[in-house]
Amino acid sequence: MEQTRRPRGRPREDKTDPKANQSLEKALALLKVLSAHDGLTLTALSDAADQPPSTVHRLLATLAAHDFVAFDEATQTWAIGIESLRIGMAFQRRNKILLAGRPIMTALMEATGETVNMAMLDRFQVVFVSQIECEAPIRAFFRIGERRAAYASGIGKALLAHLPTVRLDQLLKTETLTALTPATLSEPNALRADLDTIRTRGWSLDNEEATPGMRCIAAPIFNEFGEARAGISLSGPTSRLTPDRIDSLGAQVKSAADSISDLIGGRLLA
Repeated sequence: MEQTRRPRGRPREDKTDPKANQSLEKALALLKVLSAHDGLTLTALSDAADQPPSTVHRLLATLAAHDFVAFDEATQTWAIGIESLRIGMAFQRRNKILLAGRPIMTALMEATGETVNMAMLDRFQVVFVSQIECEAPIRAFFRIGERRAAYASGIGKALLAHLPTVRLDQLLKTETLTALTPATLSEPNALRADLDTIRTRGWSLDNEEATPGMRCIAAPIFNEFGEARAGISLSGPTSRLTPDRIDSLGAQVKSAADSISDLIGGRLLA
């Protein structure tokens, strides 16, 4: 009988004891905590990661030896190192949406005067992968790699609106819609109705649903298979993103997202 070949590039079935990877899990947890801060002392990092200082110090020494983290003698703090940046840039090189989107995001920021973000969907969260920050004193800011609830996010709703119905149903059955503000769409039917509107209109609105006093307008970016793989948004305070500007800004954001889709050979399937 001919033996079935395993596709190249796929790992063999993992039969190792999960405990054998505990050190790796702990080291990755440290990197995730450090990525959300500009620098942390050993004690602060230990508390944030919920790991003993001795364990944290040992793992940091290994990570530092490979330049994944760096220690600042002056401030006595640890931060993400140059090797982590290099690996992050490898993701950017591989992902053509990021490269194609940067100039268009910059143009959108300059045209609207508001911060422009790009994010991708990860289950029921969005992960921010790029940002063009505006110069206004009051502005939206998201760290690269930061996660937000998709159902209360402009980009998140733009992407949820284009999920296959079966996938969306599954998420709404298993995920909790926590009310983050009085405006959050925390009832499934209300969210579904908004997603239907977004799908028809082509752009979404986070109307103070995640943060009081802030609005976000977003649109999806499609790949060559008609899948919404990412989204871009502009975000700002309600004092600038006033109701009379929403439709015009929505059209600008959609046009920018469509331009990125065109550059990568993407399209929305009928």
